[in-house]
Amino acid sequence: MIRDATPADEAVWRDLWQSFLAYYKTSLDPAITTCTWSRLIDPASRLQMRVAEVDGTVLGFAIYHHHESTWVMGEDCYLEDLFVAPAARGKGLGRALILDLMAISRDRGWHRLYWHTDAGNSNARRLYESIVPADGHIRYRLPIV
Repeated sequence: MIRDATPADEAVWRDLWQSFLAYYKTSLDPAITTCTWSRLIDPASRLQMRVAEVDGTVLGFAIYHHHESTWVMGEDCYLEDLFVAPAARGKGLGRALILDLMAISRDRGWHRLYWHTDAGNSNARRLYESIVPADGHIRYRLPIV
């Protein structure tokens, strides 16, 4: 089942989040994780999260937000983070989370759903490219603070 995150999901999300960060060999100040969680459960925040739950256990998440675009007369949906617990991979949860965001985007009148991934993440790229081909764009990130 795919559903909105609730405050009761905090502990399991924090565990999945740490696994997500470990996969990318990075760490964040705990204050950033706490801030992210606060945003995710704040109904006024554009940052939202859907979770994949199987037999009462949350096994994955999709964090997303919508924004205006200069390329369409409307809004786009950006899938910022997608993660499925390693033991649950290959069971369709990542695909289900993406399809769920496609449906949400359609229902809300958003024009496009897009995301990025690490070029070396071949498992994720296989999933993503089974949904839509890569568009050839390369991301640049310049830290300001």
